[in-house]
Amino acid sequence: MARPLCWRFLLIHLTLILSTSLLFATESHEEQEQDTPITRFQSYLRIKTAHPEPDYSSAVSFLKSLAHSIGIQSQTLEFSPGKPVLLLTWPGSNPSLPSLLFNSHLDSVPAEPSKWVHPPFSAVRTSDGKIFARGAQDDKCIAMQYLEAIRNLKQKKFVPTRTIHISYVPDEEIGGVDGAAKFAASKEFRDLNVGFVLDEGQASPGDEFRVFYADRIPWHMKIKAKGQPGHGSRMYDNSAMENLMKSCELVSRFRESHFDVVKAGIAANSEVISINPVYVKAGVPSPTGFVMNVQPSEAEAGFDLRLTPTTDPDELKRRIAEEWAPATRNMSYEIKETGPIRDNMGRPLMTATNDSNPWWLVFKQAITSAGEKLAKPEILSSTTDARYMRQTGVPVLGFSPMKNTPILLHDHNEHLQDTVYMSGIKVYESVISSLSSFTEASD
Repeated sequence: MARPLCWRFLLIHLTLILSTSLLFATESHEEQEQDTPITRFQSYLRIKTAHPEPDYSSAVSFLKSLAHSIGIQSQTLEFSPGKPVLLLTWPGSNPSLPSLLFNSHLDSVPAEPSKWVHPPFSAVRTSDGKIFARGAQDDKCIAMQYLEAIRNLKQKKFVPTRTIHISYVPDEEIGGVDGAAKFAASKEFRDLNVGFVLDEGQASPGDEFRVFYADRIPWHMKIKAKGQPGHGSRMYDNSAMENLMKSCELVSRFRESHFDVVKAGIAANSEVISINPVYVKAGVPSPTGFVMNVQPSEAEAGFDLRLTPTTDPDELKRRIAEEWAPATRNMSYEIKETGPIRDNMGRPLMTATNDSNPWWLVFKQAITSAGEKLAKPEILSSTTDARYMRQTGVPVLGFSPMKNTPILLHDHNEHLQDTVYMSGIKVYESVISSLSSFTEASD
């Protein structure tokens, strides 16, 4: 009698296990089948658009599908082979008015999976609401928030007065030369009759949203020195290494003079010219390192320069030619200017954030109407595609509604809190409805 009883218990136990497994499988399937703002965000994050091989095709297909599902028009432009610009359009009731453009970039920087607590393209949502993924902050969040805000506005039967465009551009993370630069310079862009642009910003560690009215302009500079080669025991005037070291000392003094202003609290880092050495190349290689008793005939150093919007580029080039790399010391230099420094009217690439700019006033009021606050407008210390839009003379603000959020762009374990993401959608509802209803600014 004992044996059948054991079998009955075993059968009951196996039945319970199977039922529990089926229950969990059903719950997991139901979770995957849910179609919510969060799951849609996760789906976009899982598309690998990281360099060096960004999957632009899948990203564009995904975004087009979402746009069509809410009744938004789309067209795909291609100014460089394999590098699409997706343009979405929600027509306004008065298309003669200048339109609005909300910009985001498709690509992201690479990630090192071994340095992450969750795989960087898994978009894992932890029990405390953090969504881990490359691009979560930079800047797939705003890419999706634009669409989610429009979805909500359409459900509320809102009709924009101005036409609204959303652009998704490639290659921002590698300079935007084949993306926003060509788009902003195109006939297609001019035909949009854009009056105002919102582009990406950065997370705000505090409870006020950061907003950016300009970017710094990057220059990549190489300084090269030549000199008499010879035995390491001899002393030469103007040897290659000696000349390069003199230049590095002058550059260092310039750097410190600007850094001291930042340390004293007189200016923000983004409000001064920064210059940082990034490499030095010199010496005669040997199987064990470098030949120590030979003075090299050439030496080279590279620097990352970031100019403020009001920097005089001609004056800076004069300083480089006459002080940092003078030909009289057998020196030369190269500068790679990555992007414009003036707009098409010769003005600094800056957007006014005062009463002279009606778009600023409407934007600021929209943030207030959403129950939020703006921090003091800033110059972004790095660079975005906004500079190409500003080059056309159109006012552009950099803005990403992420408050009380650590700045994790390009970092390991980039993530965004789900509640922060959802709050950002509400903010864009206010911004889009306010800006698209504004009719006083006509140029």
